[in-house]
Amino acid sequence: MGIKRNRKIIIVVGPTASGKSDLAVEIAKDFNGEIISADSRQVYKNMDLGTGKITKKEMREIPHHLLDIASPKRRFTVAQFKKRAFLKIKQIYKRNKIPIICGGTGFYIQAIIKNLEIPKVKPDLKLRKKLEKETTESLFKKLRTLDPKRAKTIDSHNKRRLIRALEIIIKTGKPVPRLKKKQAFNPLYIGIKKDSQELKNLIKKRLIKRIRGGLIAEVKNLRKIGVSWKRLDDFGLEYRYVSRYLKGEINKQEMVEELEKEIIKYAKRQMTWLKKYPGKKVHWIKNYNQAKKLIKNFLSF
Repeated sequence: MGIKRNRKIIIVVGPTASGKSDLAVEIAKDFNGEIISADSRQVYKNMDLGTGKITKKEMREIPHHLLDIASPKRRFTVAQFKKRAFLKIKQIYKRNKIPIICGGTGFYIQAIIKNLEIPKVKPDLKLRKKLEKETTESLFKKLRTLDPKRAKTIDSHNKRRLIRALEIIIKTGKPVPRLKKKQAFNPLYIGIKKDSQELKNLIKKRLIKRIRGGLIAEVKNLRKIGVSWKRLDDFGLEYRYVSRYLKGEINKQEMVEELEKEIIKYAKRQMTWLKKYPGKKVHWIKNYNQAKKLIKNFLSF
């Protein structure tokens, strides 16, 4: 009952390819937990290799939530995610278990822990089409002028998120999002620490594994079921560069080399975000024993 009363929740963070999923499963095994994915791409069906979605075998019978819940042909919003996440957390508490949030989408994690008020703004296709014509740099500059606070936490290279943020601001005339008076939960942030070269090696190894495992076939299948090239581009690096290869814009070697470079840059941006928010709240660990000790202390009070 102590977990429920204190609203305790464990959050596993770290750059892409650092091993968040494996760590979350270890924690869940030892501390009677269930895992909620906080990944804006893993919510979609038929997107496994490109998103690094955990397999049934890797789950090791630990319940995982908010995976494969949406069609890739339809937009799944952070407001929808927050609503479902709160419901799952409530159910996990009822089972007297500990919720473990694991994922690389910072805004999703913020939405839960900071209890963000997400404005219900319907898509404005005309406005989006107009913003789509602008460069990512131009969109970010505009956001920084209209809402400096949101500009500090957003991925400045993610055109889709920039357009959505500007859409909300323009339609509501207010900054986005607003915070409620207090945090919804009592969080423990555990971050996986990897040195630069080790992370680069992990990214390369994982990328090769994904390509050999059928990443190109996965993108072909998404096209087959009706996902547009533009939508694939919006889904991020893996889908963007494989799409360029399939369209004949780059060859396979260029695809792999460019993709590896961009994923490394993305990992750096993730670390920059983590240093800003949640910043000092993150307990960086090098091995599981360090995590275990932190969690024991956290749950004992």
